[in-house]
Amino acid sequence: MKNITFRQLKSLRAIEAHGKVVAAAKVLGLTAPAVTLQLKQVEAEAGISLFDRMAHGMSPTEAGHAVLSAARDIEERLASLEAELNAFKGIKRGRIVVGAVSTVKYFAQPMVAAFATLYPDIDLELFIERRAETVERLRNHTIDVALLGRPPREFSVRAAIFGEHSLVVVSAPNHPLIGRHAIPKEEIAREHFFLRNPDSATRAHFDRFMSEIPGRADGPNTEMESIEDIKQAVMADTSVAFLSAHSVAAEVQAGQLAILDVVGLPIRRQWFAVSRTDRAMTPLMAAFEAFLSDQGRKFLPDFMGSEDASL
Repeated sequence: MKNITFRQLKSLRAIEAHGKVVAAAKVLGLTAPAVTLQLKQVEAEAGISLFDRMAHGMSPTEAGHAVLSAARDIEERLASLEAELNAFKGIKRGRIVVGAVSTVKYFAQPMVAAFATLYPDIDLELFIERRAETVERLRNHTIDVALLGRPPREFSVRAAIFGEHSLVVVSAPNHPLIGRHAIPKEEIAREHFFLRNPDSATRAHFDRFMSEIPGRADGPNTEMESIEDIKQAVMADTSVAFLSAHSVAAEVQAGQLAILDVVGLPIRRQWFAVSRTDRAMTPLMAAFEAFLSDQGRKFLPDFMGSEDASL
């Protein structure tokens, strides 16, 4: 394998990402025959087929996955080396890819913009997705840092706290429980809840909070993937929802939603900046995590100390 070039490995990565030689060639700025030739050269060097050719596209073989894993490791090490060299030269340049769960979208943009102001020459890409997708990106090394409410346990990670968030029960402002104080958990458990999907950290906390209530796991619940859909449903109904205070801050302040005073709530949780332990911490990643640690809290719209008027 000593004769394989980095350019050939880039072609393999592009084929993996796009599933077809023609699409890979377009992204790489090459011709399809050139990419096909590079693939054949690597397979000849390896002495084994690296992709299955199927009608709907190309899929890596088991051997292909091994070669592609090595290609990702090489790309990451070269990117880390470039960042280290730039740091030695005093250049604040580089690229960082951040993934975040959907709740983070309520404060991510101003936070990222503030970081970009400090480092105007960097390239920062942000993906906001469901928790499962964000964790999968971190697993596959396609993001550098993940912003999560609960670090994954499936693989080894570094996790640095950069702020807190609160989990609350919200309703429309005309709900019969508005104005009640210290609503018992057993009473709120009888309400119909609009809930996040089971793979979300918010849902995991709800299930844990209600675990001592017999039969509560069976409902009454309605699951929705989108936080925005849940908020709209609560505003139009007499049901309630269990959500992060970040995600309802604007609606509570506008009088469209209200936080119910439930015994045992709010649940205070932390936000974590999470990265893999099996890859080097680049200077840019370290700068981003330091920024979150120093300034992240001021971007979190946690108004739990001032919403008493809405109870």
